Amino acid sequence: MIIVLTIIHVIVCFFLVVVVLLQSGKAADLAGAFGGMGSQTVFGPRGSATVLSKATTIAATVFMITSLSLSILAQRQGHGAPSLLNKASKPVPAQSQPAPAQPAQPAQPTVPITVTPQTNGQQGTPRQVQVPAVQGNPNQQKQEQKK
Repeated sequence: MIIVLTIIHVIVCFFLVVVVLLQSGKAADLAGAFGGMGSQTVFGPRGSATVLSKATTIAATVFMITSLSLSILAQRQGHGAPSLLNKASKPVPAQSQPAPAQPAQPAQPTVPITVTPQTNGQQGTPRQVQVPAVQGNPNQQKQEQKK
């Protein structure tokens, strides 16, 4: 449907250009060049409608109808042009974003300690666990946290 309307629209555009260029102006005589209208009417002398003026009116009407139809069909099918704001604010795909190597929090020094878990009174295998290192006096840090 859109293809047929587009073809009709292009043909009407070319026809309208040709018909308008073939018409002569209303004040094409010598008096029109010096501002004389040749009659006392406001918009100049009005003759009978010629075939070219009728063709221009019909072609302009068909042009308007096909333009409106094409824009309505394009919006309904989602082929409308995006606005400038939508083009500028396209989100970056997640695949192209590099994964952060470290967490966003400031790096805190860690210390490895050996832990031996106990379950049901039996000792498990010892493991090493990374624990954040405490800098300074631990009692002083506890007092600062309470404040």
